[in-house]
Order: sequence, then C-alpha cells, then structure tokens
Amino acid sequence: MLNEKHDLHHEFPEYKEAIHHLKMNDNHFARLFKEYHELDHEVIRIEQGVENTSDEYLEQQKKQRLHLKDSLFAMLKKHEG
Repeated sequence: MLNEKHDLHHEFPEYKEAIHHLKMNDNHFARLFKEYHELDHEVIRIEQGVENTSDEYLEQQKKQRLHLKDSLFAMLKKHEG
C-alpha cells in the first residue's frame, strides 16, 4: 500500500521500550535502525513521486527494507526473550 507507515515504532508498538534501549546500548542495532529509517524514508519519497526511479529499483528497496525489519525484529525478540 502506498505511503503506509513502516517506521519501527508504528510496526512494533509493543517493543517501544526495547527499541529505545537497543538504540542507546547496541551499536549494531542502532546502525541497522538508522539504515532502516533512511531506506523507509527513501521508499516513501519514491512512492509519493518526489524521487523518480524504476519499478525494479523500488521493489529492490522494499525487499531490503523488509530484510532489515526482519533482522531488527529478531534482535528485539532476543532482547525481550
């Protein structure tokens, strides 16, 4: 769906405290979080027509965003575990 919110606080509201803790205390999580946020922003800009790219590039970026989200979610689950 176009322009759908994919920020991690919206995607995983139940992990709000864990997200904050890991961003402050885990450099790897913080780096992935930043990369995810930047990629999500890029995808939204493409979907809104602010940036022009090929459909293939957009799909590649969406797949990368999903991969990052899966990695971050695994880290959140492990932290809460």
